[in-house]
Amino acid sequence: MEHPVHPFTELFEQLGLPADEASIKAFIERHAPLSREIPLHQAPFWNEAQSEFLHEALDEDADWAEVVDHLDASLRKG
Repeated sequence: MEHPVHPFTELFEQLGLPADEASIKAFIERHAPLSREIPLHQAPFWNEAQSEFLHEALDEDADWAEVVDHLDASLRKG
């Protein structure tokens, strides 16, 4: 079964965050670089629901996994 591709903006909407390009860029700039020792879902800036969503997306290899990996990579750059 083919997984749907979710755009980066849709992930931010799913997380309840502003999803316009400027807001996404500002979010990443504000929180990067995230230490390699901290799993993405355990970063201190997520609320409980966001953390759970991110963890499940990767743990279950859900259709969100690819875009969550993109977010993880974006936050690790610094």
